Amino acid sequence: MQYTVFDTPVLKSVFRLISLVYLKACGWKVAGRAPEGPRNMVIAAFHTSNWDFPIGLSIAFVLGIKIYWVGKDALFRPPFGPLMRWMGGIPVNRRGPHDTVSRTIRVFLEHDRLNLAIAPEGTRWKAPYWKTGFYHIANGAKVPIVLGFLDYRRKVGGVGPTVVPTGDIEADMEKIRRFYAGVVARYPENACLPSLKPGEARRPGT
Repeated sequence: MQYTVFDTPVLKSVFRLISLVYLKACGWKVAGRAPEGPRNMVIAAFHTSNWDFPIGLSIAFVLGIKIYWVGKDALFRPPFGPLMRWMGGIPVNRRGPHDTVSRTIRVFLEHDRLNLAIAPEGTRWKAPYWKTGFYHIANGAKVPIVLGFLDYRRKVGGVGPTVVPTGDIEADMEKIRRFYAGVVARYPENACLPSLKPGEARRPGT
């Protein structure tokens, strides 16, 4: 797996200390622990503010979770490519939504250890439905879905329960929805509870 900021011997300790100080100064507490399995799809929800990134990254440092993310390959061109990879970025050539899913599944299959973070809402603004690419990737790669969260009401963030995809997206999304129903975003009016676009639910064997 590629070398990232989470692997840099001195910096990772420094960033963890900075993260602890930062979270304490902001009044945040960390809950949960790093996923036990070697490969996980990590949901980052809710995403309604630019503050979600520094808080979420700080929590990852505190919990010792080596986080990766996928981005379009154009972001990894010189001169910023090495920096993007060092920050955990993995380039994916996007030629359509279905191709992105299949290519990201391939990324999982090519690595023995990978915690891939995705914000299913896909935007900081109000969205009517969650994008379900994260689910299809997890189901296709046979990896669990880890429910990462930021609760601004309680100022608690971290790792919640794990959902193992069964292929029944409707039932699995209901489990995810029940968990996030108790989480409050920074801007609740822009948060969207896990929901499926009408007609998108698929049962095993259909």
